[in-house]
Amino acid sequence: MTIEKEYSTELAVDDITIERRDIEMLDAIDRYGSMHKAADQLGRSYARLQNRIVEIEAAVGPITERKRGGSGGGGTVLTQTARELRRQFDRHEAELDGVARVTESVFPGTVQDRTGELATVETAIGTILALVPDDAHEVQITVRSDAVVLTDPDETPRADDTSLRNQFTGPVVDLESGDAITRVTIELGADSELSALVTDTSARRLGLELGDPITASFKATAARAIRFESDHHA
Repeated sequence: MTIEKEYSTELAVDDITIERRDIEMLDAIDRYGSMHKAADQLGRSYARLQNRIVEIEAAVGPITERKRGGSGGGGTVLTQTARELRRQFDRHEAELDGVARVTESVFPGTVQDRTGELATVETAIGTILALVPDDAHEVQITVRSDAVVLTDPDETPRADDTSLRNQFTGPVVDLESGDAITRVTIELGADSELSALVTDTSARRLGLELGDPITASFKATAARAIRFESDHHA
């Protein structure tokens, strides 16, 4: 008897379930800039593709925007909502496939301002907003690789406009591909690196190559501070 792991990544939004087919649809629209071309490339009818977009938009809001005229002749582009939906799907898929490969990046730092459980911590890569124990001063910030979101620097929303309050940009210095997951290492300063897990699909979409700049983002709640022993016993 052969037992194989079988599952499919899905996102539930109200009464709509977002599946891999839907993400492939968004990818095709983004790549070709046209719903008609996307339908042709996917081997689907334009009417069914358009109906699926309407169904998803009823749950999450506009995911496509029509561009008219201009030198390029217009076309269809994805909205920020669609890009965020795609990132959430990829992250969920990475979590399912990459549990055994999750690592943590560690950044020593000094606590600056504090607001409740959150504090700004000055580190070698810059200021990180993190969960910090009470009365801690010298800490180590840990960030799990499956909590890091990668985006093209030109398409990254401002930190104030997203829940991903920590954003850092640096060159890709290592790519380790697995069966479905790619581990990406980003250099964020001298002797400072951040690891991220993304699906192979996401890595191809981003066109990741060694030396290329990439923006790594993570939530404040994904950055957790641990006291230095010297600080703990002071």
